[in-house]
Amino acid sequence: MKNSIYLFMCVIYSFGFSQNTIIQSGPMVGYCEMKEAVIWLQTTKNVPVKVEYFSIDNPKEIFASGIYSTTKENGFTYHIILDKLQPSKKYKYNVFVDNKKIIFPYETSFSSKKLWQWREDAPDFTVALGSCAYVNEPELDRPGKGYGSNYGIFESINGKNPDIMLWGGDNIYLREADWDSQTGINHRYTHSRTIKEMQPLLAKTQNFAIWDDHDFGPNDGDRGFYNKHLTQKAFKNFWANKSYGMDDSQNQGIYSTFNWGDAQFFLLDNRFFKTPNDRKTGKRDLLGENQLEWLIDNLITSKASFKIIVVGGQVLNTAEVYENYSNYADEKSKLLKEIVDNKINGVLFISGDRHHTELSAQSRENTYSLMDWTVSPLTAGHGNIEKLAKEANKNRVGGSLFAEHAFGTLSFSGNKENRQMKMTLFDKEGKELWNKIVLKKELE
Repeated sequence: MKNSIYLFMCVIYSFGFSQNTIIQSGPMVGYCEMKEAVIWLQTTKNVPVKVEYFSIDNPKEIFASGIYSTTKENGFTYHIILDKLQPSKKYKYNVFVDNKKIIFPYETSFSSKKLWQWREDAPDFTVALGSCAYVNEPELDRPGKGYGSNYGIFESINGKNPDIMLWGGDNIYLREADWDSQTGINHRYTHSRTIKEMQPLLAKTQNFAIWDDHDFGPNDGDRGFYNKHLTQKAFKNFWANKSYGMDDSQNQGIYSTFNWGDAQFFLLDNRFFKTPNDRKTGKRDLLGENQLEWLIDNLITSKASFKIIVVGGQVLNTAEVYENYSNYADEKSKLLKEIVDNKINGVLFISGDRHHTELSAQSRENTYSLMDWTVSPLTAGHGNIEKLAKEANKNRVGGSLFAEHAFGTLSFSGNKENRQMKMTLFDKEGKELWNKIVLKKELE
């Protein structure tokens, strides 16, 4: 009996695979609102695509997107808008390429945002997160052992059934052969996005992303990078965030914000406006004045209980090493002072970049302690735990330092009076390594 079931599954998977030769990667769920969602898809050539979808409450009422097409210049990527949603519903969807339904060996679904305000407590939900995802390509990698490994971590993340996946930067690693041309940049995104272990997570979880230096350009890239508008274009093509930068007419940066439940997420850009590391003159910017003011304004106006600021580099690590925010003392001081002076509650920083995991907490007089949870790496090489333990981070929380492939979750739960956020770290197999519970009232 077991052999028969196995044979049946192999036949189904092979049938799906044969149909999917025109699908390069995806489908991927992007942002989901009460009335609209987006499904991202990449094909191997220019063909018409559409999505049909239905609520699991009423599977006979089927809706269809428009028919989409794109070009080689955009990497054959599609952002398919679904605009017939109702709040608080789970939907299943099917992809059609050249009017033929594609069969996938995993679930394709999404949920519209819940309408809970003025009606009930905020919904419970979980956000997965991680950074530094390296996928080997020996022909273009540095000689020696591959820097990436344990791609099964994406299956472990999917196994936690998160509502949202936050990609915290260095989601691809542009090589020397990539960043000088649109062809190379599109190749790197395509190569990284195609791995089979990633597909089930993309297909049924909202995916949001920021970038760090290796998505932006060369190592330690800054505002002077000559091809930053090309990597920006690719970021927009290959992700499905709600927006990119403050003003599209200026075409500046990739920062944005979105909310889910009683949390608002601020996705920052620590590259487009960054001062070169070796510049000796002028003020040192990481976020830049416009982005910083945008962030402060939005934090002040936000009604969310939890305000999650996602940025590539570490914020509260006191060691002035690598590209930590401590190397940008004036800008960092201004941001932290504005949070205090404007009595902004509920702030938590999420960071990556450093190829290790740790929680930094900074106590402050007459207000709550700020926290910065660094979670890294997903599949790239990890740091040396003994060396990291000696790093002079005065804000490190004891027991929170790990140097291995790992991912985190933020789980929001409880009623209004007892709302809490639980940070949990998992290893590549999905085994719990560490956790910390933070009550809403502790961030007020």
